[in-house]
Amino acid sequence: MMHEATPRELAGKLFAPIAHTYEFWAWLLSMGQDARWRRAMVGALDIGPGSRVLDVAAGTGSITRQLQARGFEVISLDQSSEMIRVAKQQGAVTVLATAERLPFADGVFDGVTFGYLLRYVDDVPRALEELVRVVRPGGALGMVEFGLPAGGWRPAWWVYTRMLLPASGAVIRSGWGTVGRFLGPSIDAFGRRYPPDRLAAEWRAAGMGEVRLWRMSLGGGLVMWGRRQ
Repeated sequence: MMHEATPRELAGKLFAPIAHTYEFWAWLLSMGQDARWRRAMVGALDIGPGSRVLDVAAGTGSITRQLQARGFEVISLDQSSEMIRVAKQQGAVTVLATAERLPFADGVFDGVTFGYLLRYVDDVPRALEELVRVVRPGGALGMVEFGLPAGGWRPAWWVYTRMLLPASGAVIRSGWGTVGRFLGPSIDAFGRRYPPDRLAAEWRAAGMGEVRLWRMSLGGGLVMWGRRQ
């Protein structure tokens, strides 16, 4: 029987070929919205300068650099050696590990951030528990993820993710064709399984309080924050 790739294994295959072009094309294909979501999440973390922050699923370091610019002491963690190597080349302190098994003691960070992570973990509640575990009581958690536009914007979203994004990826090549075909169905499946209200409930179950969420870009982006109880 052929082995079916786990979400984590699939992420590794998807991101390895696009590491060196990831930030440019992510910015262009999202029409600049991806950068807005990241800035919003970092800007509302509500932790002081000098705080120690773990950036999980750091990728090439786009969130890491925003955290550093605000005076935080940042460790960037990702499971992709190709992606995290790019972050390291740009000055990040890096760790190669998975979100479901963080190599840190309990409560050692003032904040934890993550972007586009939960669609690629094998067990969402378990991953959230692990993320919360390393945050000190009173510390902050921040997330960026794709959302699903509502109402009349949903058909436009479907056209973009099912037709324009795959076509653009095919033109770009270098691994982006596979990513373009994968993203739409992946985002939709996760959004149906974990709509914002359920995702907020999972955060609370993992030990987070004061959970807030902001649907940005007509619902295409979801930014969440919480504070460790």
